[in-house]
Amino acid sequence: MHGEPALPAGFSQLPYANAAAPKGGRLVQGVLGTFDSLNPFIVRGLFAQGMRAPLTSNVISGYVIESLMARSLDEPFTLYGLVARAVETNAQRSYVTFHLDPAARFSDGQPVTTEDILFSWQLMRDKGRPNHRIYYAKVAKAEAVGEHAVRFDLAGSNDRELPLILGLMPVLAKHAINPETFEETSFHAPLGTGPYVVGEVDPGKSVTLKRNPGYWGRDLPVARGFWNFDEIRFDYYREANSHLEAFKRGLYDVRSEDDPTRWQTAYDFQAVREGRVIKEALPTGIPKSSTFFVFNTRRAVFSDIRVREGISLLFDFEWVNHSYFFDLYRRTASYFEGSALSSHGRPADQRERALLAAFPDAVRADVLAGTWSPPVSDGSGRDRSTLKRALELFNAAGYELRGTDLVDRRSGRPLSFEIMVATRDGERLALQFAQSLKRAGIDAKVRAVEAMQYDGRKLAFEFDMTEVRWDQSLSPGNEQAFYFGSGAADRQGTRNYMGVKSPAIDAMIAALLKAESQDDFVSAVHALDRVLISGFYVVPLYYLPTHWLLRWNTIGRPATTPLYGYIPETWWREPQRP
Repeated sequence: MHGEPALPAGFSQLPYANAAAPKGGRLVQGVLGTFDSLNPFIVRGLFAQGMRAPLTSNVISGYVIESLMARSLDEPFTLYGLVARAVETNAQRSYVTFHLDPAARFSDGQPVTTEDILFSWQLMRDKGRPNHRIYYAKVAKAEAVGEHAVRFDLAGSNDRELPLILGLMPVLAKHAINPETFEETSFHAPLGTGPYVVGEVDPGKSVTLKRNPGYWGRDLPVARGFWNFDEIRFDYYREANSHLEAFKRGLYDVRSEDDPTRWQTAYDFQAVREGRVIKEALPTGIPKSSTFFVFNTRRAVFSDIRVREGISLLFDFEWVNHSYFFDLYRRTASYFEGSALSSHGRPADQRERALLAAFPDAVRADVLAGTWSPPVSDGSGRDRSTLKRALELFNAAGYELRGTDLVDRRSGRPLSFEIMVATRDGERLALQFAQSLKRAGIDAKVRAVEAMQYDGRKLAFEFDMTEVRWDQSLSPGNEQAFYFGSGAADRQGTRNYMGVKSPAIDAMIAALLKAESQDDFVSAVHALDRVLISGFYVVPLYYLPTHWLLRWNTIGRPATTPLYGYIPETWWREPQRP
């Protein structure tokens, strides 16, 4: 995205893969949830794991469906050859041409043609998920150039990231997909070029992927040391406790943990004590996966920023972290937490101030100065100072306490809303937060819904408040408009859960997409972070400083962990163990 690729032309492998990794065996992964589709590119339904890598994930490409190019996970945003063996663009990035590898084949043996690439682009533009439609609609024109190249005209897009976004476009087979039925849920996966094909499917319960023995790309530099298992199975669990117990019984091989209580108390069992299960805390260099309670500002109750700020003051992180989580979490203070892209604790530089000059009211003075932080309570669960500050904000917004209820001064209506959750852990946290809100006279009800209903309501923005996470990378770009852009606020299926429509946010997203230098890019991201923080669209919760992983010792992994964190695609089954 900026600067030069880290690896030279002719590199032999990615630096975090083990080219000598043994091949064979099976990897079983446990997934909490369910699925009713194998198509990852449509809004309808819940798609199964492993079909395709999302744009911001720590996966170079998909198991079943590959993209034109593959990510390096040791660099913020750099792509290397895959289905496209070469790429060309100009300094302005007003076009990009992908030269296909003549050896590229779909899993049915048919060659990848320029028609397939144009078909994939049109299908994603017209019938894909909202983010795909937004991205690919920016292309002014696409055409085949000779037998093995496709040129995309990007004139007028003002988007320097778009050539890379197109490089991550899924490659789908025109001869095997019916566009008329593409948007329907199906247990028939789209045909791809990846190293695996779908084997057995038990709807809602498991998906088994089997190695494609004719995989065309096995000797590519980006594939050496990857795709080491003959079979990969994803088993689904509806409930968190059964998910945990299944791992302890050895029913699946690897478990990522994000709950400090479980990390501290749930893994003192025989296999861990004997070293048959390995506990690891692995570092990552990307923005930390932070969680938030998000306000749906489409609801009138959250239309006033003072109400949102007052509510956010009432989340007692210190009490929650100590009482529930063994003081292992850190407080989230940025949308790009734990990275150089976070504005927290940094005063705005001149580049940021210039970007924000046209929006003088978009950023609070303390956020601009880098002195703002989420409140720190006394840890008692009944901090009087934060309660007093919150009540002052509510009063300024037109609310007052009448007895034990906080009500609108004019109408007499109580300040009340619902917190939607889908898990027991989420319910516990929301109930505790509701108790804190009750001290200020706020009636917050907690509604637990099952997983499929929860996802459907989130996609349709049918909630007052819910817990969310935006996965961020070291190269935020087009997805920020999908997360926070005005154009996404009224489009169901986007991740603009708060419903924000802000010219300042839109301008900062445009600036980071146009940035030509790393310094300009970082300043634009800092400015975006400051505008988001100043809007109090969320209650910042917490994040883990490292990534917690457990694996049975039958599974090996490379000694090197890339910048983006661990990646199962480079693991292997230890040959000396069953």
